[in-house]
Amino acid sequence: MASESIILAIIIGTLAAIVYSLRVLVLMERRIARMDLNIERMARQIAKEEFKIEAEERKIEKSLKRKK
Repeated sequence: MASESIILAIIIGTLAAIVYSLRVLVLMERRIARMDLNIERMARQIAKEEFKIEAEERKIEKSLKRKK
């Protein structure tokens, strides 16, 4: 009888550890997904700024060619 309750306690403890680990995994996955989204937003913003800079460089080069 005592050995059965010990085995049952071990099984319940193991299941609880598995459930907790899955919860931590889900939370980490959500956090990584948010980080990916933020990195994607930053990359888009950098690309926009790069296009602006390139357009400004073209304007400057055109005005320099006209002066020559």
